[in-house]
Amino acid sequence: MSMPVAANANEQPLLELDDLRVDFHTPTGIVNAVRGLSFTLGRERLGIVGESGSGKSMTGRAILDLIPYPGVVSAGRMAYRGQNLLTMDKRSRRKLRGRHISMVMQDPKFSLNPVQTVGTQIAEAYRVHHKASAREARERSLSMLEAVQIREPARVYDLYPHEVSGGMGQRVMIAMMLIAEPEILIADEPTSALDVTVQLQVLKILDDLVTSRGMGLIFISHDLHLVQSFCDRVIVMYGGKAMETLPAAELSDEGARSRRHPYTLGLLGCLPELDRPKGKLATLTRDPAWLA
Repeated sequence: MSMPVAANANEQPLLELDDLRVDFHTPTGIVNAVRGLSFTLGRERLGIVGESGSGKSMTGRAILDLIPYPGVVSAGRMAYRGQNLLTMDKRSRRKLRGRHISMVMQDPKFSLNPVQTVGTQIAEAYRVHHKASAREARERSLSMLEAVQIREPARVYDLYPHEVSGGMGQRVMIAMMLIAEPEILIADEPTSALDVTVQLQVLKILDDLVTSRGMGLIFISHDLHLVQSFCDRVIVMYGGKAMETLPAAELSDEGARSRRHPYTLGLLGCLPELDRPKGKLATLTRDPAWLA
């Protein structure tokens, strides 16, 4: 993968989170989905990894104000380019969504409207944020489909979601999220349902777009090997809490000294290795003290 566009050392972070918490108030008590997560995002690829239920997707949704009732979001600070998202009104947050911060959801094909063509939906995403004619929006949509390496974009433009493959549906959603030219893209398991060949193609598209546009990318995944090869930094989450943050390269054997938390070591120990077969995979032992 190519290196991200270098950011000025004095440049303000694109995103700042301090003590982010997402709590769900239920009849049986409060469920803590995210517990005091803090990080900054520059023009880089930041990976968030962990088991299912560790709070990865909730973090992305909280940034975009998409936590449903009865969820409650709080933080010491949540800012986009210095703008306080916590005090921003709902209308301003909606304007920010898509135009400045976008999110590719899990299984994006099911996020598409089944009764509209994919081209119509991409064009609508552009016109919501730009004063553009239908013709201009169509031309921009075709260009975006071409940018995500879809062959025959004019033909695909007129297809309905059920007529495209999983990999193509993934690319359509990426095109829809990027057509407004946001500065931050949150990709939630964008390649989990794809085969290895298509997965690599989608990652290359994301890498090229992030590099050429100087975007910030939050890449949510459960695949440690994938995050190690694709991202610049990694946050390892468990139970809604960040266990540690480290350079992605240090997830490899060469970086073992820097992996201090036993949860990170436990996750890596559970992974099979083709070049060094293990007689028995390790079992991850979780310590309740990690969430204290």
